[in-house]
Amino acid sequence: MGGFFGAVCKNDAISDVFFGTDYHSHLGTRRAGMAAVDSEIGLQREIHNIENSPFRTKFDGVLEEMKGCSAIGCISDYDPQPLLIRSKIGTYAICVIGVINNAEELIKKYFDLNGHFGVMTGGKVNSTELVAALINQKDNFKDGIEFAQNNIEGTASILILKENGNLIAARDKFGRIPVLIGKNEDGYCVSFESFAYLKLGYADEKELGPAEIVELTHNSLTVLSPAQKKMKICSFLWSYFGYPTSCYEGVNVEIMRYRNGKIMAQNDKLNNLADDIDYVGGVPDSGTPHAIGYANESGKHFARAFIKYTPTWSRSFTSAKQNDRSKIAKMKQIPIHELITDKNLLFVDDSIVRGTQLKETVDFLYENGAKSVHMRSACPPIMYGCKYLNFSRATSDMELIARRVILELEGEEGLKFIDEYSSSKTERGKSLRKAIAQKFNFASLEFQSLEGVIEAIGLPKECLCTYCWNGKE
Repeated sequence: MGGFFGAVCKNDAISDVFFGTDYHSHLGTRRAGMAAVDSEIGLQREIHNIENSPFRTKFDGVLEEMKGCSAIGCISDYDPQPLLIRSKIGTYAICVIGVINNAEELIKKYFDLNGHFGVMTGGKVNSTELVAALINQKDNFKDGIEFAQNNIEGTASILILKENGNLIAARDKFGRIPVLIGKNEDGYCVSFESFAYLKLGYADEKELGPAEIVELTHNSLTVLSPAQKKMKICSFLWSYFGYPTSCYEGVNVEIMRYRNGKIMAQNDKLNNLADDIDYVGGVPDSGTPHAIGYANESGKHFARAFIKYTPTWSRSFTSAKQNDRSKIAKMKQIPIHELITDKNLLFVDDSIVRGTQLKETVDFLYENGAKSVHMRSACPPIMYGCKYLNFSRATSDMELIARRVILELEGEEGLKFIDEYSSSKTERGKSLRKAIAQKFNFASLEFQSLEGVIEAIGLPKECLCTYCWNGKE
């Protein structure tokens, strides 16, 4: 995934961009960077690996080293960025959030590979560099960004810092991820997360629509290209990605998760499921608000049966190796035996992707005396790896637990009936839930329905991307 933050101010912008970018640290764990422009120094840039250190520890020196009234910053799970680009339309810094699925085709179609692109480890082209090269095909930024957006298969939201200090922000073609504008008396900012600029003293000014392009100075906002009507914002933002204090399209993340848990509890009541529960808890952290909504509606007590130890292990997904991630996740889990021993527990997780760490969590609860552990997923079964945002580490659909179990139950023939397996009301759906529950030692397992997620978000179905659940774009 990834996130960006930029600001153009009357006065120094470095501090705002440092803290604004740091507020996006939950969106990426590998690379981070900042760029600034100053009338005397010109463009400056700094990039660091943040796999084992948080953003602020690697970039605290920029507050003294960088200078400028305009700056941008980026957290990235993939490409080192921002990149500094020199082209016929000017010299600029650029950040891109998203994924390009047709990179090789674009290179063959528009570029002579000799001498145009450097490659990263594994031979892949830096997608930010590719986006910049597409933009540079045209004679101005507006036409260049539209050209890039119309040719990219995937998603690309773009933030550009021009040599003159202006910022250009563009939301991806179908608005799958948010781009928001904040304003205060000193200037404007651009952000993925709304709370990042609110904490820095900016007020909500504008949320860009799909494919919308704007240019910002410290005292002006100019729409270069208007928003398109068709939107497919990622539904998973509310279930997992988004920070609880953020709002997307006017819908707060935390409030959506309460509603989502409430709907799951209503469904369990309707079907007379999990009546003997002593405590409801969330798989921390993003599962917790879903669990609060479930507990409030069900009348069962909410409790944290185990606590994550975060002072030294703040993020369990830092390592690229599954074994290391699993070991760190286990080290972080500290039990409260009074809330576990001889208790019937129900946990809500934000989603079940591969299920590896979830099984270890359930085993941990049984090892500490739990009588039974029921599991609820705040999302429907994930049937397709995301091709727009790379939200999971899955490299193929067959790494997804729901897909694997379908193959075990029915072979390739079963993949013709994914809609049936997704539903809890069909025999195939019931067999999927039973098989996963047995595999992971759940006393019971239920998934939120697609209709339930859409209801919890509260936006029209046609405005939401639900590809990972039903394969529909």
